Amino acid sequence: MTQDSEFVGFVLDSLQPLGGVSARPMLGGWGIYKDGVMFALIAYDMLYFKVDGGNRAAYEDAGLPYFTYSDKGRPIRMPYCEAPSEGFDDAEVLCAWAREAYAAALRTRKVKRGQVKST
Repeated sequence: MTQDSEFVGFVLDSLQPLGGVSARPMLGGWGIYKDGVMFALIAYDMLYFKVDGGNRAAYEDAGLPYFTYSDKGRPIRMPYCEAPSEGFDDAEVLCAWAREAYAAALRTRKVKRGQVKST
């Protein structure tokens, strides 16, 4: 995976209207967070958004692939799909997809022992 901070900077600038968005390096890529909740990742110079039952159809309708990697020769599909290319030309479009990804991340996040899940 890449540590291309220029692309990460572009993504963070594009998502600035959401507020509270940051990036943290992880496993050679980057996790993208809003208010401490990871809702996207950057791997191999590609942006992927969190997907669940609430937003999966939009990604499938757009033909956007899942983030997959290989582990011991087996493909592993993660619950993140590629961001739509038109979002890189229009920050409003990218932010709309990001809002849905953030909502998916909130719906699916695991609560640590002793914490209360808020929605």
